[in-house]
Amino acid sequence: MPLVDTHAHLHFPEFAEDLDAVLARARAAGVRATVTIGTDRDTNPAAVALAERHPEIYATVGIHPHDAGAATEADFDALERLARGCAKVVALGEMGLDFFRNLSPRDAQERAFRRQIALARALRKPIVVHCRDAHDETLQILAGERVDEIGGVMHCFSGDVEVATRCLDLGLLISLAGPVTYKNARALPEVARFVPEDRLVVETDCPYLPPHPHRGQRNEPAHVAITAARVAELRGTDPDALGEALARNAARLFHLSLP
Repeated sequence: MPLVDTHAHLHFPEFAEDLDAVLARARAAGVRATVTIGTDRDTNPAAVALAERHPEIYATVGIHPHDAGAATEADFDALERLARGCAKVVALGEMGLDFFRNLSPRDAQERAFRRQIALARALRKPIVVHCRDAHDETLQILAGERVDEIGGVMHCFSGDVEVATRCLDLGLLISLAGPVTYKNARALPEVARFVPEDRLVVETDCPYLPPHPHRGQRNEPAHVAITAARVAELRGTDPDALGEALARNAARLFHLSLP
């Protein structure tokens, strides 16, 4: 099945010892490209450096809501330099709101979110959106900041069909991750059946959120095939045909060159 892992953190320490083997397993599973996601002052340059070393890896740069409270002007300046200076930076993010853990003050999260959307609009790049327990607030900001002008993806979607509809109305793609394979997936199977094929992508969010039956283990890009197969099963469609469509969607969103 041809696939793109639209959200990974391959530059994290969890992959420092065996990245070559991880990438080999991804290729064997049909993963043509992986987008490794920056989240703060340290991981942004690491994501870019990794993408520059590997042709099948692309990068994003952003300030995660957990890190918004500590972000400085220098961090935003560095983010912009990386986004402007490297052709393999395909989006800004991950950015957004997280009112579940609240590791940064809500007003700081909202300011950082708005600032990054404005920068993405200036750079004409899509965005990668993190949203946890903050759907109404996130969607209000996205609408007010005219996300439809640049596009983006709701990473690791955790809402229901109503929320998915609101995201689609803003021009966003929906990304499904390992939780869609869990027995307690709640609304996600219905979302997987509901989202139009041309608005759907898949991801791992590795090293986090491994799909069943790998829960409790380190996640990795090869496992995106398990998530895609489950989505195909839920939709009653051919896995290879769906994989091709999901890869095309990712390539269109991020302007990827797929082998």
